[in-house]
Amino acid sequence: MKKLLISPSKMALGEQESQIYQNILKQASEISLNLMAVKIENHPEDFLGWCYELLSASKDRINYDLLEASQLPLLKKLHDQLISAISFLQLKTLRVAPWPVVSMFVDQHKDLIALDEQLRLSSYISTLREQPLKDMIPEDLLTFCGKHTSALDPSTYNFDVEWFASTKSAKGFHQMLADLPGQFDQALAHIPLEGEVSEEHYQQFVVNYLLAFNGSDEKPTLAPATRLLAMRRPDVFTPINNTRLDALCSALGITKLNNRDFERYWQDIVQTIHAMSWFKMAAGNNELEQQLLSIKALLPCFFYYADKSTADNSNYIKLLNKPKRSATTSTKSVRRGKESAEILVDRALASDEIPEHIRAKRDSIISEVQKGRGVNETISLMRTIFG
Repeated sequence: MKKLLISPSKMALGEQESQIYQNILKQASEISLNLMAVKIENHPEDFLGWCYELLSASKDRINYDLLEASQLPLLKKLHDQLISAISFLQLKTLRVAPWPVVSMFVDQHKDLIALDEQLRLSSYISTLREQPLKDMIPEDLLTFCGKHTSALDPSTYNFDVEWFASTKSAKGFHQMLADLPGQFDQALAHIPLEGEVSEEHYQQFVVNYLLAFNGSDEKPTLAPATRLLAMRRPDVFTPINNTRLDALCSALGITKLNNRDFERYWQDIVQTIHAMSWFKMAAGNNELEQQLLSIKALLPCFFYYADKSTADNSNYIKLLNKPKRSATTSTKSVRRGKESAEILVDRALASDEIPEHIRAKRDSIISEVQKGRGVNETISLMRTIFG
């Protein structure tokens, strides 16, 4: 372990990497005796590999039974520092990486980042893009805006809606969106659905986004605005959230944005990413690249740290694995509005695999879905009963 801890001092680290290393080393010294007990066989020669190895050693192979309760927060802080460092280092490669390297990275990490699930979300969003927010059913609005609830039936929403920057903590934003969705539609209307998006388009969006909060005690913040923009034009706007903003700004070599830096977001995030060689040379040379091309501004989201638990922590997977209701199990059903139930059922019944006699049970299916039963669960039950 001692050899591992000192090895970055022999690497050619830049100023940012050197500072990160010193901060990690300082934190590691607080639990040095526990770390020394971990056997190290892998000694990476690069700083990114070193961060991964130290994280694995301190997270998966350390003897937690020997740690004092007071040391656990110190260990957690060390893990957070290493995770942030890994995100920074991976994002930093975007400064110089060509398109083939970027697409290859995404392909190589597809299982860790739950790529298929994230692409299902982006594909579903593409079906909503032309629809005004005020006309969306509540479930679709939550999907577009990035907030998970148990009302999202996993048989219909087979993805975690909080990929690409969750907005679940932006309570003020969601309150205003529920009260005045038309105001946010006016803001998004300034962003064209195709073609070039200019700074003037963006500035008009910002003006109208800020106006939506006029007369309210709620404060307009940047992060949820970038989620709306990124879902409107995923080939132009990169979403941000507060937990990952440090790593992104450091990787781009800019001062960290605050939650009201609307002007700097365009200049320092959007424009900086658009100037990168991989972004300018992006091309659909194979099936995966064709999928990535339409959402190329979202690609930095794939470069944040992910491990084998990331995909399993998807809200979709958690809902999918949630124990089924039974006669002896008392669970609170999530009721749906009639309009939501009708739209969700009609989508499912539109499948060619659904026989006509089941389609004839539409009203009964809608009634059950309104009560909180899953769409596919209800249709399967009907097929079991009626064949």
